[in-house]
Amino acid sequence: MRILITGNLGYIGPVVVRHLRKVWPAAELIGFDTGYFAHSLTGASFLPECRLDRQIFGDLRTFPAEILEGVQAVVNLAAISNDPMGNQFGAVTEHINHLAGIRLAKAAKAAGVESFVFASSCSVYGFAADGARTESSPLDPLTAYARSKVSTECDLIPLADSTFNVSCLRFATACGWSDRLRLDLVLNDFVASAIATKKINILSDGTPWRPLIHVEDMARAIEWAVNRKSDNGGPAVVVNVGSDEWNYQVKDLADAVAGAFSDVAVLVNATAVPDRRSYRVAFAKFRSLAPAHQPKFTLASAVVGLKIGLEAMGFSDSDFRQSSLIRLHTLRAHVAASRLNEELKWI
Repeated sequence: MRILITGNLGYIGPVVVRHLRKVWPAAELIGFDTGYFAHSLTGASFLPECRLDRQIFGDLRTFPAEILEGVQAVVNLAAISNDPMGNQFGAVTEHINHLAGIRLAKAAKAAGVESFVFASSCSVYGFAADGARTESSPLDPLTAYARSKVSTECDLIPLADSTFNVSCLRFATACGWSDRLRLDLVLNDFVASAIATKKINILSDGTPWRPLIHVEDMARAIEWAVNRKSDNGGPAVVVNVGSDEWNYQVKDLADAVAGAFSDVAVLVNATAVPDRRSYRVAFAKFRSLAPAHQPKFTLASAVVGLKIGLEAMGFSDSDFRQSSLIRLHTLRAHVAASRLNEELKWI
């Protein structure tokens, strides 16, 4: 089996590559990434991409279709991957996340690829105060990032047929340890704050809901999708990926992190403007379609894993929100140093 993983040099990619190599040791794994965050390694003892057969550097907006020759499955992780980056680079987010992603899918279908896996997001639900959202619930994308996910899903689904399976995985908010850790994700941020400052500042009033999923469990869901057949969900499937037990209010996440330490205070901003990004998500469809690939990690194990990993690398940066572990800061640094232009193309 030959599998192409785009966006493999980000937060999720190293975990996905390691998992796919373990599951299919004889598979040919190819990575394709522009390399914005390739240098953002955290505690890795060797370059994670050594597990690949090939690493190709390139921009998804100018993807060379010949790379798809002989590929059976494509895992598209490539994206401008959170709300702050999408807010600053709105046009780039649309071009990479949506337009380039659809061109990739069309090229993959033309090349005879059998399975196309798209990393979507539960952020498409936006604000949902009236119960857990299912795949048929109304969508309320509040940001450029979320809108790009909705647009891509809408354009991917018509491409699916009996020879081209499309799996749109609406992932819960990622968390957990990776060889390229991001600290601009809620749980990861809280653990880093607890270690570096002995306190957790909740910028909201703590009431917004978030579903979470460990990156290792994301990798297992991607494995399922790569191998999924059309008799399991149809040629095109859109599915929430996560666990009902991992729907938490932000204040509960902070308390869980504080509980893993002996001297960490939780501070809530009671006067904060309400955060409209609040949603609970139902995962019954994923349980039905992928019973053997359900999340295994618990919130406590995710916190412990982050704590162990950060402490092992000697993490103590109280100003980490201005570091390369924050993806928007990294992009801004590239632009300021004239390594990237405003369209996020290498100069």
